[in-house]
Amino acid sequence: MPAERRSTKAPRPVKTCPVCGRDFQWRKKWERDWPQVVYCSDACRRGTPR
Repeated sequence: MPAERRSTKAPRPVKTCPVCGRDFQWRKKWERDWPQVVYCSDACRRGTPR
């Protein structure tokens, strides 16, 4: 049997959306703008109720 591989990746940062209260993780596409990211989605950013 092959040896088990362990993940060496660090945990990704998490933020909480102020509109819906959901937690969302860092994404590669947000790498440059992560400090400015506040909402989990465009719908929450617009304030559209779900």
